[in-house]
Amino acid sequence: MNTFNDRKLRIVGPLILFLIGVVFFRLNWLLELPTSTLLRSELIAISSGYFCWNLTRWVIHRLQKQYPGLARTRRRLIWMTLLLPVLINIGWLVRQLGHMAFNGERNFWPTLSDYTYSLGIQIFFHIIYFVIYEGVYVMRAWQQTYERNERLKKDRLQYQLDTLKSQINPHFLFNSLNSLSSLIYENPQQAEEVVDEISSVYRYLLRANDSESVTLQDELRFIQSYFHLLKTRYGKSLDLQVRVDEAQLDRKLPTLTLQLLLENAVKHNIMMPEQPLQVVIESHGNTLVVRNNLQRKKTPVLSNRVGLTNIAAKYRLLGKDNLSIQERDGEFIVSLPLLENHHTVPIRS
Repeated sequence: MNTFNDRKLRIVGPLILFLIGVVFFRLNWLLELPTSTLLRSELIAISSGYFCWNLTRWVIHRLQKQYPGLARTRRRLIWMTLLLPVLINIGWLVRQLGHMAFNGERNFWPTLSDYTYSLGIQIFFHIIYFVIYEGVYVMRAWQQTYERNERLKKDRLQYQLDTLKSQINPHFLFNSLNSLSSLIYENPQQAEEVVDEISSVYRYLLRANDSESVTLQDELRFIQSYFHLLKTRYGKSLDLQVRVDEAQLDRKLPTLTLQLLLENAVKHNIMMPEQPLQVVIESHGNTLVVRNNLQRKKTPVLSNRVGLTNIAAKYRLLGKDNLSIQERDGEFIVSLPLLENHHTVPIRS
């Protein structure tokens, strides 16, 4: 509930409940009490109503801060139920003291019937307070959860679409086959190695939808095959260095993450033998850093900008948002969190 609506509700709400109380609980006062006593009694009623409204609101907000979200709704309701007797007795006490101070009430302890009647009214009002503030909170939390789930569904579909595009990328296949055709007569042994790498790469790509994540070891094995094909085409214009701690190899990351980053680096940077593109993959604790020297192409590169967005979407699907992308000291640097190895389906190349 935003500040403006809440402030307005805190002004109008007690007034409306006051009128409801007059009509349904205190209508006999209009006929029985003297005017001066009636005015004081109604002033006490509306003042205690404002006090109880704001006290209960404060308690509910504290519970929502202590136990946030839909998953903890039951715990909040349990606490509200336990605190209800305290709150209604505080409300009764405030009104009782008000009547003693301003209406000349001499007896602090009412009869049992008067006490239970007053508590019944307090229970009615406090349930309304609970329904208003907790109801709005739950509805908004549900709406946020629904919208988040819809975004995740959209991200998942986009991820599957982009993965499919990677699997059937005609340009990469054409370039690989073109390199292969030139090697068949020049270097048959190397041509055979290229065939093996093409087979390895496409076997991995075709199985990429089997799992949303894969171990770092499997991803590095794939990226070596992928790099071998790129190296066949670009030669000394492209260099890849891998410096990964073996203790991190069993951790996981989204499938095809390294392929997207390497493809992105090749796509947007100049590569020449005297000015090679240098890509480094290294681990720093539980973080994998992929960086390359920046030497952007002068002519604009046609791009649908799904590469980095796709990686970020994959991490969101896995419940992680701490992806870091930055340019520093002439390098393009992407820092990826390495995830715990739970429910990972390895993709063997």
